[in-house]
Amino acid sequence: METFKSLRHRNFRLFFFGQIISLPGNWIQNIAMGWLVFRLTDSALLLGVVGFAAQIPSFFITPVAGVFADKTERRSVLLMTQAVSMVIALLLAFLVLTDRITVMIIIIGAVINGIANAIDNPYRHAFLVNMIDDRKDLPNAIALNSTMYNSARFIGPPIGGFLVAYAGEGVCFLVNGLSYIAVIASLLAMNIPRIIKSLEHNSVLSDLLGGFRYAYETQHLRILIVMVIIVSFIGLPFQVFMPVFAKDILGGDSKTLGILTGALGAGALTGALLLANQSSISRFPSVILTSALMFSIGLGVFTLSETLYLSMIALVVTGFGMVVLFASCNTLLQTMVNENMRGRIVALYSMSFMGFTPIGSILLGMITEFTSLQSTLVVTSLLCLLVALWYYKNINHIKKALVLNQ
Repeated sequence: METFKSLRHRNFRLFFFGQIISLPGNWIQNIAMGWLVFRLTDSALLLGVVGFAAQIPSFFITPVAGVFADKTERRSVLLMTQAVSMVIALLLAFLVLTDRITVMIIIIGAVINGIANAIDNPYRHAFLVNMIDDRKDLPNAIALNSTMYNSARFIGPPIGGFLVAYAGEGVCFLVNGLSYIAVIASLLAMNIPRIIKSLEHNSVLSDLLGGFRYAYETQHLRILIVMVIIVSFIGLPFQVFMPVFAKDILGGDSKTLGILTGALGAGALTGALLLANQSSISRFPSVILTSALMFSIGLGVFTLSETLYLSMIALVVTGFGMVVLFASCNTLLQTMVNENMRGRIVALYSMSFMGFTPIGSILLGMITEFTSLQSTLVVTSLLCLLVALWYYKNINHIKKALVLNQ
């Protein structure tokens, strides 16, 4: 079947099923953490602070990690980052279950986990090449990687919402901590030669600046990365404020939060499966435009909605547009990049995807202290629409570059 053709590679198959077990735990924990912070503080600003703490390390660390991802053996680093995340989850579980948790501890845990994720992301994206023997299957592997991430986004939040309601946040952290066993076991079971690359004897700073220069001077890469940066900065922070919509706007509880996040995940999963089923990436430039429009319109409708069913429908559209937009940009970047720049370019993508979102989260959290959350996010949805129109003006550059790289 075209959708799952990259699973014929044993190493990727191990990775895929390990992640399928582990990733829902991350979303279960995300739901629990957001609800716990809002329950303890009743503050949208502190929700933004925790989101900022979890993701801001990507802004500073991910580009440097991308340099090392081009030079070093990737599996060992992934084992380390997964182990750190597991320890943090189990420690938070213990503190919540023993009623010793505080917002400051949550923020510290979010920072440490964010550092691990900032290192993990460029290594994990670059590691796909090591797991795929036939490079023709790489776009499918990237799409399936997105599929399992968004399957987790669909499966995890409803489970997290019900676990919070009936078992408490501590159990959610415990489930996530134990789920890391699967991905660690899958990495250990892989048969991958230990190969350490070298880019020449350049300094880390020189290699880092070389990656930035390459991305800036290569027009099609620059357009895609700028697109990801702007949408991440002004569009993606809405996810941090989902507890506010669930509780204050829709009058619900943690189960409502799980349903809303699950609806977002349902749209994301549908989009990821659609991409995985594509036999050619020639249409991806146009797909990015369509998905950017869907994301901005869906976000605007969700922001203004005051009924659960309309919010769910809007989030399905938003989730679809969001994952197709970012996964398509990721696929094109990895397809059109020089191999010796792969780690640094996927690091720039990860930094753009994750590093700018926390800055937007904290900024929007501060703005909501002076105006309503709904008014703020309506403006961001309109700005995302303008970004889509800017991309439309530049789409031919992407199309021409893709033809030359196929």
